[in-house]
Amino acid sequence: MSTTPSSEFFIPKLKTDIIISMLGKGLRPNGRKVDEIRPVTIIKDYIPNADGSALVKLGNTQVLVGVKLEIGTPFSDTPNEGNLMVNAEFMPTASPVFEPGPPDENAIELSRVIDRGIRESKAIDLSKLAIISGRKVWNIWVDIYVLDHDGNLIDASSIGTLAALMSTKLPNIEVKDSGEIVIDKSNKGEPLPLSKAVAAVTIGKIGNYLIVDPDIEEESLLDSRLTVIVDEDGSIAGLQKSGAGYLIEEELPTIINIALSKGKEVINTVRNIVKGSK
Repeated sequence: MSTTPSSEFFIPKLKTDIIISMLGKGLRPNGRKVDEIRPVTIIKDYIPNADGSALVKLGNTQVLVGVKLEIGTPFSDTPNEGNLMVNAEFMPTASPVFEPGPPDENAIELSRVIDRGIRESKAIDLSKLAIISGRKVWNIWVDIYVLDHDGNLIDASSIGTLAALMSTKLPNIEVKDSGEIVIDKSNKGEPLPLSKAVAAVTIGKIGNYLIVDPDIEEESLLDSRLTVIVDEDGSIAGLQKSGAGYLIEEELPTIINIALSKGKEVINTVRNIVKGSK
């Protein structure tokens, strides 16, 4: 149960040699180029009772993300801002190595990477989620469920989170003179105040070769990988390195440039699908 380069998928040495030979020619066994992302499909509003949701497939990796809004109290150091909570759960049916039980350190790592990207990029304008200054704010709960694991759970979860947040609308509320807040969930109000879009792009390293969006077979061969969280303005909101291998200094500019380019591509894809779907 891992979001780090995986040992759960065994590749025979002969096939490993073939894969590395193909990478030398800029090719991959699945027909993709080394910098090509798997096809993305999104079904927004997949969960009827959620305030926002999306079912996402990145290749054969499938993730469901739901957003729930509740009224709560602000933190003492941010009395005029709403709160964001991100949780991830790996469903036991998603992979033979996933086990029932509470989220382990890998699910926690996944949720933290997604949470950090949203916070550091300031993708959500939390100041617009205050209802009564210093007393009542909107809590945003983002729940990520991994349904099918075929590699690169971070990027799939990032796409699903962005799509779900883009489809989220705030329930209508009425603040009475007594301070009581009445929520009308039968009618949706304004969209969630997203100030910018953010996406994660994961680049893996096999030998001396860099590949974008590794699938589960490729993950088993990775020496290391770097997830770069980028926003639509071309800024970097976070980095997450995993794997026992290393990256050399000369590779970092290449990785960053790939991530910035592919991040923009992913954000445009999500925006076009979510805004274009009915």
